[in-house]
Amino acid sequence: MDGRKRSEVKPGLLVNIVQKNHQRTGELTEGIVKNLLTNSPNHPHGIKVRLETGEVGRVQEILDED
Repeated sequence: MDGRKRSEVKPGLLVNIVQKNHQRTGELTEGIVKNLLTNSPNHPHGIKVRLETGEVGRVQEILDED
């Protein structure tokens, strides 16, 4: 899953995100979703989330499917 649908992204999932300052390089940050920041049902660049560490970015892939 690539994280473009809000219904697929839930708090507690392990995901890879790209932070705004890393969009050009594509550097990914791994973490656990704390809450969702995108309200629309889908987004072409990925659903924006806040990780438990406080980092904010758009989901590029979902690693944990529990």
